[in-house]
Amino acid sequence: LLAKLVEEGLTLVFCPITHDSKGQLLNTNADTIAAALAISFSERYEVQLNYCFEKKGVMKNVEDAGSLIPVMTESEYRRLLQEGAISQGMIPKLDNSFAAIVKGVSRVVIGDSGSLSEIIQAKEHCGTILTA
Repeated sequence: LLAKLVEEGLTLVFCPITHDSKGQLLNTNADTIAAALAISFSERYEVQLNYCFEKKGVMKNVEDAGSLIPVMTESEYRRLLQEGAISQGMIPKLDNSFAAIVKGVSRVVIGDSGSLSEIIQAKEHCGTILTA
């Protein structure tokens, strides 16, 4: 059904609100939902997954705007995670990103929303490009 809607030219918008078996609303991690959708669509289309937030991309030091990591491998992520340089909300974002790459998503970029058009156009200098 979703593929048919996309093929009709519609833009799909998803909300990360889900519910448990008792109907209790849950705020599900939006990064996880985005990755699951990207993985699903990658079975049929070439998919680029873009995560946007307030920083220019993944930073070695979140306090230093000049510490952008332009390209990150999963092994570099694991090393920075052990060093404590990656924390909080960036962890599920990166975990989901690398899982999406392994499961067929062609490109994952993390950057700021102000650079989204450049990220979509695959300009190399925007955000952090994740590679296997």
